[in-house]
Amino acid sequence: MDLGPAVIGRRGIRFVSTMGGLCLLLGKFVLSLKHIPRSRSVIFQQLYVIGVRSLPLVAVISIFVGAVAAWQAAYQFKFIGAPLRLLGQAVGKAVVIELAPVLSALVVAGRVGAGIAAELGTMRVTEQIDALDAMGINPVRYLVMPRILACLFMMPLLVMFADFIAVAGGLVVSVIGVDVSSETFLNGFKNSFKLSDFINGLIKAGVFGFIIGLVGCYEGFKAEQGAQGVGRATTTSVVISSVLILVFNFIFAVVLFRI
Repeated sequence: MDLGPAVIGRRGIRFVSTMGGLCLLLGKFVLSLKHIPRSRSVIFQQLYVIGVRSLPLVAVISIFVGAVAAWQAAYQFKFIGAPLRLLGQAVGKAVVIELAPVLSALVVAGRVGAGIAAELGTMRVTEQIDALDAMGINPVRYLVMPRILACLFMMPLLVMFADFIAVAGGLVVSVIGVDVSSETFLNGFKNSFKLSDFINGLIKAGVFGFIIGLVGCYEGFKAEQGAQGVGRATTTSVVISSVLILVFNFIFAVVLFRI
């Protein structure tokens, strides 16, 4: 693959342009917040589309996340000689702090972020967004602000749901597959549970949701060249959202969970 100075320069310019565009859209979003009372019906609609419709997918992912976490933790405990009575503590910490927020965000980025980019991208290439401008309707207020707010508020709720389902999945695997009693598992989880860890996980989820909404709206708004452009915007939205989620997850790990 050619990575000469010209290619690196073009990619650098594209990166700076993307970051600048995201910042500009962020500023327009902040200015549009004063119109929340006028957009209540649209916001509630997006809360349902983004949050409630994501519940089945998040539930399925969370069950297997908890199950795999319990099984792998038991395998590692057996390898290092640690007692299995600590299984509930290990699964609880991993799920609440890391697995539920990050994996739920990545799944929602694939479903919701791609959907937002595809929907707004189709509106852009069919000139529906230009029509809103012509009618005096602010597209950011009508299209962007409700979607970002819905992602911001629903992502923590989805993660709370994912925490419960993942711990339940880990409990089932522990009882059936590892021969750890439910009482031992739940006592370990209760003893290791810290409200600060739970709250920090929800903070991470809110930031991840904001990233998903902002990037999906930005890529949809700048889509061009017909169906091909919409497809490109959808793919780019998922890629950028996923990368930013992992980057910010590391930042949160350093800032919120000090060793």
